[in-house]
Amino acid sequence: MSVEAVKDKVWKKCGTSVNSMRLELYDDCKNKLRDLSDDSRPLGFCSPLGGFRIHIIDLDPSSVTSGGWLEDTSLVEKYSISEDEYNKRSGTFRKFKEQMASQNPSAFRNKMSDDYMEDLCTNIKVGDRCEVDPGEKRGVVKYVGRAEALGPGFWIGVQYDEPLGKHDGIVKGTRYFQCPPLCGAMVRPDKVKVGGYPERDPFEEDEI
Repeated sequence: MSVEAVKDKVWKKCGTSVNSMRLELYDDCKNKLRDLSDDSRPLGFCSPLGGFRIHIIDLDPSSVTSGGWLEDTSLVEKYSISEDEYNKRSGTFRKFKEQMASQNPSAFRNKMSDDYMEDLCTNIKVGDRCEVDPGEKRGVVKYVGRAEALGPGFWIGVQYDEPLGKHDGIVKGTRYFQCPPLCGAMVRPDKVKVGGYPERDPFEEDEI
């Protein structure tokens, strides 16, 4: 498939006309590899791999994307109010929360301690083979400890044998461990069993 054929397919999805479109190829680490400027050249010449992406730049000056209106939120006029003015208002969520907290203080206390499920981590260590529920997903333990981005208590970072996870060890901007994309997961200790859980043979359950 040529670059021009790719553009012809893409415009039906994004609305940018073929003549107003510039394509860029990025790898799975968000690094720009090259401009796809030669419409006659086959896309395969660029050796794209799974996880690579094509970024579309709309060159139409009359387009809604012109000038960065869809990416740069600073261009959008926003309503703002000072803290003092907001505090003077009635019927706000802050006033509602204060009222509920005064009526039922326990409802707004953190019910989980920072040591939540720490006892379940006693026999779990980095490098252990494991199985994670639900789904009996197998992998290796890559992290044991707290993860403020996910909430109080202890968490287990797992690298699955297969791409059954959600990330590569980065959760909400914080890296907890390294693993291939979509192989990482952070789960509670009660979902993890460690022991003799070897990597599954994909053919072990095939019928003979």
